[in-house]
Parts: sequence; C-alpha cells; structure tokens
Amino acid sequence: MDPSFVALTSSGSSEVVPPDDSDFSDDVLKFIDTILMEENMEEEPSMFLDPLALLATEKSLRDVIGEESSVYPHQNAESTDEYLISTSSEHSINYKTSSGNHVETTRDSSIDNSIGPMISSMSSHLVTNMFSDSQSILQFKRGVEEASKFLPSNNRLIINSESYTMPPASREEALEIVANTEKEERENSPKGSRSRKNHHHEDSDLEEARTSKFSAVYVRESELSDTLDKCPFWDEKVESTCCDSDEQVHSEKTKTTQPNAQQRGSKVKKTRAKKQESRNEEVDLVRLLIQCSQSVAAEDSRSAYDQLKRIRQHSSPSGDGFQRLAHAFANGLEARLAGTGSLLYAAQASKKISAAEKLKACQFYFLATPFRIILMLFANQMIADLVMNSSKKKLHIVDFGIQYGIQWPMLIKHLSSLPGGAPKLRITGIELPRPGFRPAEFVEETGCRLARYCKRYNVHFEYHAIAQKWETIKIKELNIYDDEALVVNSLVTFTSLLDDSVVEDSPRDAVLMLIRKMNPDIFVHAILNGSYGSSSFINRFREALFLYSSQFDMFDTTMARDDQHRRYFEQEIFGHEIMNVIACEGFERVQRPETYKQWQIRSMRAGFRILPLKQELVKKLRGKVKAGYHEDFAIEENGQWMMQGWKGRNYCASSCWVPA
Repeated sequence: MDPSFVALTSSGSSEVVPPDDSDFSDDVLKFIDTILMEENMEEEPSMFLDPLALLATEKSLRDVIGEESSVYPHQNAESTDEYLISTSSEHSINYKTSSGNHVETTRDSSIDNSIGPMISSMSSHLVTNMFSDSQSILQFKRGVEEASKFLPSNNRLIINSESYTMPPASREEALEIVANTEKEERENSPKGSRSRKNHHHEDSDLEEARTSKFSAVYVRESELSDTLDKCPFWDEKVESTCCDSDEQVHSEKTKTTQPNAQQRGSKVKKTRAKKQESRNEEVDLVRLLIQCSQSVAAEDSRSAYDQLKRIRQHSSPSGDGFQRLAHAFANGLEARLAGTGSLLYAAQASKKISAAEKLKACQFYFLATPFRIILMLFANQMIADLVMNSSKKKLHIVDFGIQYGIQWPMLIKHLSSLPGGAPKLRITGIELPRPGFRPAEFVEETGCRLARYCKRYNVHFEYHAIAQKWETIKIKELNIYDDEALVVNSLVTFTSLLDDSVVEDSPRDAVLMLIRKMNPDIFVHAILNGSYGSSSFINRFREALFLYSSQFDMFDTTMARDDQHRRYFEQEIFGHEIMNVIACEGFERVQRPETYKQWQIRSMRAGFRILPLKQELVKKLRGKVKAGYHEDFAIEENGQWMMQGWKGRNYCASSCWVPA
C-alpha cells in the first residue's frame, strides 16, 4: 500500500441498526447541517467550480509572467499535448486517530506550477448538486398542500421540442440563414471538415433544409397551431399566451379533473381564436424567442433587436415561470448580439458568493425535485450489492466530482451495519484545481468531513484527494490494488468536459478510456439528458429552450413565486448556464450535455457494456418518488437506463457499466 496513506481506525464497537433507504434524506440533511455549521462557512467561497474562472486565472497568470502564446491550443495533436500542461496538483490526505478522538490532517502535495490553458476544464453541473437541511424538509412536506394555493392556475410552460418550430418564411430567406449557419460552424470549427463529420446528424438536417420548401427550423402555420393545441401549457383558462397575471388559485384536485388532452386542445383552439380577434397585440414568446435566435444566426441585428424589445416587454425575472424563462433567454440573446457573452458569463462566475449562500439556495432545488436523491440512491444500491457479492474486504471508490461528498454518509452507515463487518473503505475524491496557492483545499476538506463520519461508525477509512484536469490524470496516480473492489462513480459530472467538436482528442473519451484502464468492478454513470451541446447555434438554442422550459415550469409548480431562493437559482444558476449555452462558443462554451444514447455509444466504444436494470430497485425508487414528490415527476426505463423526468420529458438518467 502507498505509504502516504495512514488508515483511520477506531477501537471498540457499537451495535448499529441497519439503515433503510427511508433514512437517506435525513442522513444527507444532517451531514449538510454539519457543513453549514462549520466555522467561516459564510465567508468561504463556494465549491461549485466554474471552468471559465480557472481559464481566466490561467490567462491572467500568463499575462503576469509575460508569455505571449495563445490562450487556446492549436487544434493539432502535437500542440494539444504541449498546452495540456496547466496549473494542477495532487494531494494525499493522511488521517491519524487516537483514543482522544482527535483527527490530524497532514498534506503531502506535489504541485506542478507550469501555467497552461484550461482547454478542457470540467465543472460539476450546478443543477445536479442540490442540498437541503432536515428542518426545511419537514417544513416543506408539511406545507405542500397549503403552498399549492399560491401556485399558478395554468400550465403553459412545457414546450414540445419535436414539433414546436417556426412560422413560415420564404425559401430564399431560409436558404440564406442555413448558409450563414454553415459559415458560422466552419469558422468556429477547429478542424474544418472533420468537425462536420463528427456532427453528421446536424449536416443531415442542413441538407434536408436545402431540399425542402422551408428551412429546418420553420413549419407551416397549420402545423404550428396543431402543435400548440397539444402543448400542456396551453390551458383553456389562459387569457393570453404571455401576459396574463396568473393570480388564480388552484389545487392538486383541479389537475386531476382536467379534461383529456384532445378536449383541452379543442377548447384551447377556440379560446385562442377568440383572443386573437380581441387582442391584436397578443405575443407568443416562444415564437418570438425562436424568431430572434433565427435573426441572430442570420446576423440580422436590426430584426433581432426589434424582436428582443418585444420579448422584454412581456418577460420579467419576477413574473410567472414562462416570463422568467423568456427573460433568461433574452439576456443570452442580447449578450450574443453584443459579443459580450463570455465577459458576462465570467463576471457572473467571479461573484464572491459564499458556500453557505449557494448551499441554502440549492436546497430549494433539492426540495422541489427528487432528481439528485434518486441518482444517489441508485448509485449507492449498486455499490452495496457489489460489496455483498464480493469476497474482497476492501472497497475503493473513485469519485469524479466529489464536491462536498454528500453521497457517502448513508453508504458509510450501511457498511457499518453489515453482518460480517464493514470493509475497509478508501475514497479517491477528484475535483478541478481551484485558483490560488491551495488548489486542493476544498477537496481535502471533504476528506476531513468523511473521516469524522467514518470515525463515528467505526469504519476503516482512507482518503486520497486529486485536484487536476481529469483527462490528464494517470492511472498510477489512483493507487489501484488488486485486493480491492473498485467502483468508479460519476453523477452528472462529465457534462462540461469538452468534446471532439472542439479538440481532436476528446477529453470525454480520454476520461472514459482512463476508467476502462482502471478495470473497475462497476462504473456508475449518471448523465444530464440534454441535446443542446450542438455546434449549430439554431439547434442548440431550440433544444435548450425546450429543456429549460421544463425546469422553469417545475419551479413554478413546486415553489412559491416570491421565494428569494427560487429567484436566486433561476437567475444565478439557470441564467448563468443559459448565458453560456447561447452567448459563448468554442472553449468558452462549457455547458455541453449529451443524450443518454450518445453517452451509451461513447461508453461502448471505450470498452464497457451496460448492466440490466434491477427491476426491484426501479420499482422501489419509483415508489419513493410517487410517495414523496409531485405527481408529475416520473421514473421510466429506456435501454437499461433509468430515466427521471418531469411531465414526460426525461431530464437525467442513471446506468451501471462493467468492462466488456
């Protein structure tokens, strides 16, 4: 064993009641309470890392030392290898315990101070790190029924990405826009024709646009009307498509007694026709947003600003969910037009927001959705099953994007209750380096917290902290041993890794190949199921609009409209992400989700095969969602992936893999 590791052990034993999954939330909440009560937590910066913040830091250091080389690498293989050298560090934390219940932390660090560009930084997706405290959970559950009185009475936020497209336009205009889009992609592509090869499906869409009567982003007005009739947010009670006050009171019973979709669509069609006759100024924000994105893609600034002005008149950061969605997307469009997207995104990332402030804001996302808790339950159950069926007495978990480590207290508690005793637990926590002289400080603190938790439950514990770019990690740095049951864990943490449309050697594939070289017993992988990572701005905008419409609708349904934490989350987190998706390009666009099908292809190509879902586990988790959350949350299965979604739209997915 690596001599830098000193195990955490405790003498004596105590009888531990075997934990049940129902305790999971409480254990997580208590663990977060201990984090929030730590000294100086109000002053400490958040652990939610941002790749552009690291990129900006590296660039400023380059300026200080007088290097004139480009911030971004050239796109050939040789220059990529040269510029991959960046500020990085690897830290091992050594824990010692004594009978005095004292935990000492020492650090053996090796820091490479060579400064290079952050060309493939990875930041943990903010939407997926949601926390709560026990007090808030109890209050939330008790107040759901009463709080429903303040929820909006209509639901017009969910948008159908498959069919909601644009009103008609001339063939000449459509072809011109497509040509401009192709030109933009060629200019932004580092590899020319190769980049187009990597996005064959996008080229197919463009080719289809050339041969069709209308552009791929346009549709006949009759088709658009039919689509609107099918959209769930078009309710017969809606007075206007964007400007209603939403002051009516409703309850859950109202939802269950609504007419079926066909009847509702028929009524909506009649209602909309009447309103169009009486309201000549009625505005369709969805249509305006997509029209504006089309104008931006065509570099038609005059039309784009006119459309933005109309959008601004009917959007608001404090309005209903639909108006808030439009406000966030309008900000992104305006920044792209002005060419200030990267600056605004970096400025938001550099705000001095404390860890406590972000944790308290994120807890309301955790309260509103089961997404994160179900992802962790799925992963922990797969790990627990491995331990039960393995003859090895040591468990090694390599956690990409460990952050505060809130996933592990419940697993530690479960291991302590095993009949044959807990296996020796070793966790390798991997994060991006933080700017400054202690790049691994926060990931080290996570190890200290977990060590104290293991001490409480008499679990032998070792912790190894790594803070560097993930695709640069070497397998020897992970200290893997044959006598350990090895688990690799990644819960929606690969979203911001650059793909092969930006760099020739994809960091996503590099990390998957690294995991394959580890030869883990299981690889638990959860992803954000999004398709707005496309290099095509038009496609990316539309897909992002459809996905985030679900998120804003979810908040509008489960949270009070005037809640300050909700507003903070929508503006500072969702708004931050939307700004990056719409207004940034190249290396500066770090929000790059892929669908579960795309990740499945990558994983199989790396040498993995997916394990079948355990039906008992899926049934159990589905029951928890049904019992504890809003009825529109759902768990489905698709190709051995467990999907979580809202109102039929799949948001995230979990899977378990083994080497093929």
